Amino acid sequence: MLNKDFENSIGAILVNNNTSEFEFLLLKYVNGHWDFPKGNVEPGESQYDTARREIIEETGISDIMFLDGFKEEIHYTYKRDGRLIKKQVIFYLAKTGSNNVNLSYEHTDYIWADYDKARKIITYKNSLTLLKHAYDFLIQLH
Repeated sequence: MLNKDFENSIGAILVNNNTSEFEFLLLKYVNGHWDFPKGNVEPGESQYDTARREIIEETGISDIMFLDGFKEEIHYTYKRDGRLIKKQVIFYLAKTGSNNVNLSYEHTDYIWADYDKARKIITYKNSLTLLKHAYDFLIQLH
């Protein structure tokens, strides 16, 4: 549920299972951190609409299937223009059959990484927790 006291974003943990292992898409943001695709909710969008739009805008991937039963929230604060901003990001888990990525201007690099490699690349602890929960969820499905 979106929180009116927070800046709200929606993101997706995008997994490609065309190989024998799950591969997670990580994006390198302009400021140097590695994370999952995400972005602010636009008026009139559902959470899934936001996640789909952000994946398409940030990666060019439109072959997306959300996996029912996975929804995780993270909260953090950051500074913008000298003000402290409270942020809530809701993440969904989605599968794709596409490997081709066309990065947006918001990113400088990307990688498809298996779980162990992704754990070494992800910058923030809350994103590492998201990765673990997504991986455990995928293992239970298979």
